[in-house]
Amino acid sequence: MIAQAIVDGFLSGAIVALGAIGVTFSLSILRFANFSHGDLLAVGGYAALFLLALVAGPNMAAAAPMGPFSFGWGLPLALLFAMAVAVAVSLLLDALVYRRLRARGADPLTLVFASFGLALVLRNVLLLLFGPDAHNYSSELQMAVRLPGPVLVMPDQILVFGITLLVLAVLWFFLQRTRHGMAMRSVAENPVLSSIAGIDIAATVRMTWIVSSMLAALAGVFYGVTVQVRPEMGLNLLLPLFTAAILGGVGSVSGAVLGAIFISLCENLVSIVIPSTYKPLVPFVLLLLVLYFRPAGLFAPKGH
Repeated sequence: MIAQAIVDGFLSGAIVALGAIGVTFSLSILRFANFSHGDLLAVGGYAALFLLALVAGPNMAAAAPMGPFSFGWGLPLALLFAMAVAVAVSLLLDALVYRRLRARGADPLTLVFASFGLALVLRNVLLLLFGPDAHNYSSELQMAVRLPGPVLVMPDQILVFGITLLVLAVLWFFLQRTRHGMAMRSVAENPVLSSIAGIDIAATVRMTWIVSSMLAALAGVFYGVTVQVRPEMGLNLLLPLFTAAILGGVGSVSGAVLGAIFISLCENLVSIVIPSTYKPLVPFVLLLLVLYFRPAGLFAPKGH
């Protein structure tokens, strides 16, 4: 049972990690806590659901499962569509709200309140368009794969975990080896010196929205593949996302990933001894503990 909980913790933690990276970008580069980021995951999840329904209607082959997986070739197409929609929505929100507030010299707290309002708007638009019921991308049944020991995982979970690792590797290369990635790291470290050095802050902010929203869409679709798509999924994931970002140290991508896995492991291990209905309390307790004992984060440098 413990082995199963550990494996499940790693699998679910990988999905949370994708969303937590967007949160840490928001805290370190955009300089405010973006509470609409969780609902951006839901936007991505529902965008994929919409395209799947659109494609699978006239073309049943798109919904036919590929090999051991529950989905067909329509899902990769829907994933690309979800990322495009999430990017468009985030850039639109920035243009209509956040950019105008920054131009007026709004403080971070004002931006936080604005993100609360936008989160409610996104959530209720999804509720209006798709209704309150949960949805699955596929109704196909899967055969679980037995790992060494009494551990069972679904093929979808294995694929999602593998793709997540690949995405994290690509993100590392982007941040370390590309001009835009180095600009993002520089602005996160010191925006004033970055501007003096000739870095286009506006372009860097725009790239931050793009990368964050693409990762959010990936997390939303992967959550839909392994769990379900629900209008409130962004709200339910919001606390784990922020806890992972803070736990790992604001501005640390690797810390956000480790924080997400640590939280998911704790949630699954705690569920062994207490009812699963108390599972949402785990990120809250961890957040309080880390803010009290180590506000800089568990994986931040000791000098911070």
